[in-house]
Amino acid sequence: MIALSGAGVLLLLLVALIGKYLGTLVLALSGVLVVLWALFVIFTFYFFRDPDPLPPTGPNLVIAPGHGKVDTIDTTTEDDFMGGECQRISIFLSVFDVHVQNAPVTGRIAFFKHTPGQYLNAMRADCAQFNENVLIGIESVDPRGAKIGVRLIAGLIARRIVPFIAQNDAVLRGERISLIQFGSRVNVYLPKSAKIKVQLGDRVVGGLSVLASLE
Repeated sequence: MIALSGAGVLLLLLVALIGKYLGTLVLALSGVLVVLWALFVIFTFYFFRDPDPLPPTGPNLVIAPGHGKVDTIDTTTEDDFMGGECQRISIFLSVFDVHVQNAPVTGRIAFFKHTPGQYLNAMRADCAQFNENVLIGIESVDPRGAKIGVRLIAGLIARRIVPFIAQNDAVLRGERISLIQFGSRVNVYLPKSAKIKVQLGDRVVGGLSVLASLE
């Protein structure tokens, strides 16, 4: 049997204490990681939730394509599909909003254009000038031939736009048309004759809230 000096005993005690502390620390860190992983999984399911919309009935209505806050209502120029000056309603989608988009009207996908770009903060209303985006042009059947543009804009966190439709597809009001992953923005372009039904600061529900009526 080996006799230990006082210093040896202290060293063994110190090693045992360190081992016990490290074990406790590892268990604590493992618990934290499990909690963080569970929160991430829950948030992911929450983020990708996809409620069934119940679009309102009625003639000439344009409904919100996305969930979020209306922070811009103005007149702008959109040449690619609208052919010039038009009205614009811009909706900001935070990371807590539903990110599935719905067709604002019943009609035909008459225009589809993907534009690569940056990933600036989507809280900026002018981010469509710089960020990656997809412009979807719909020719309405009610009233027939009216043009409605929907621009899906990626943001600082949103790095992927997933369209569910292609050019010449027929869509119904409220039908799912796309997904933007994480915080983003949706612009809606309307004819100058359209009557806006929302105000700045309104929170809208995709596939349900009425944005405007067409003349």
